[in-house]
Amino acid sequence: MDDIEVLVCDDSALMRNLITRIIDGTEGMKVCATAMNGKFALQKLETLKPDLILLDIEMPEMNGVQFLEERKKMGINIPVVILSSIATEGASVTMKCLELGASDFITKPSGSTSSSISSVGSFIIEKIASYGGRYARLHGKHISGAEHYMQQAKLKEIEAQAVKDGIIEKPKDSPVKSEPSFAPTLFSSSVKKKEPDVITPEREGGPIDIVVLGISTGGPNALREVFKNLDPKFPKPILVVQHMPAGFTREFAASLDRICPLNVKEAEDGDPIHPGQIYIAPGDYHIVIEKSTLCNVIKLSSAEPRNGHRPSADALFESCAKIYKNRALGVIMTGMGRDGATQLAEMRKQGAWTIGQDEESSVVYGMPRVAWELGAVQKQVSLEKMAEEMNSIVKEHSK
Repeated sequence: MDDIEVLVCDDSALMRNLITRIIDGTEGMKVCATAMNGKFALQKLETLKPDLILLDIEMPEMNGVQFLEERKKMGINIPVVILSSIATEGASVTMKCLELGASDFITKPSGSTSSSISSVGSFIIEKIASYGGRYARLHGKHISGAEHYMQQAKLKEIEAQAVKDGIIEKPKDSPVKSEPSFAPTLFSSSVKKKEPDVITPEREGGPIDIVVLGISTGGPNALREVFKNLDPKFPKPILVVQHMPAGFTREFAASLDRICPLNVKEAEDGDPIHPGQIYIAPGDYHIVIEKSTLCNVIKLSSAEPRNGHRPSADALFESCAKIYKNRALGVIMTGMGRDGATQLAEMRKQGAWTIGQDEESSVVYGMPRVAWELGAVQKQVSLEKMAEEMNSIVKEHSK
């Protein structure tokens, strides 16, 4: 089996060393090179072919933003994950990096100690396994170690939440089994495929009044691809849950607004839900739909995380199923775990229209796969055709 190879670019020698220890200490991953700034990273790329670049933003001579600009000019498509403390202080800079082609970001904790960087070690490994793993497979590598690591690290966490939510019963022999009975998928190559369950809706699908969308790992770039291709006359509101930390979703919504023909904003408590508007769930808040006489509104909630997330797609989909029943379109896209899958199935039972992203175009075929296996998804669609499918379904089933 092959390793996922990583280029670490950070101006701090201590930080490069600490990050390297985390990566090299993980089965199936290794650091193939390090660089103290973007200029040296570009030089390393002349001879090396890493599967992922872990990039700081603030560096001398050539910073992270400048590196991404040069990477774009040179047509380099190796995925980049930002790891920087400025990501916390300057959300606009982080969004600029995403606009320039970075796949995702991790906020580096303050301090340059082993314990501080270790606190985000699981996030580092998750992003490398997700983005680097997909890139490696697409380029002919055979990898398994990183996937095994992520299963062990995440499946127990997800099953514990499922037990808490009452989705599955608590195992008698141990608090959490290492191999969950419902097998939430993290990586498509590591879980045996099963035929989807069959859901018989309680009613026929009606005219669509709203679109709800849940997405996680791989979401920032996927949403950019979808939203820029929506019909400028898209007639219905779209409510989105993208798993993202607090402090970033306002800038994220603004960055999407710049490329989308519809208005995009971070959702606020009490926002009236208007046609042709896109609302992004704010970090650390669930968004749910509340029925109102004149116009349904968005309510923010600080309720407990669901499936390990706040915002949670399940919270949004659940409220949509209750209020809109068969007059909605539910969309579930790339992401780790199972958030949104259970309540998308409930939407489908109510007669709502549903689509999910397909395996080939997903960075992590987890959320859409669980939804598919539950029978919640009527049709699987590639990322490239997602906007076209949404445009078509809404147009066909509007009043």
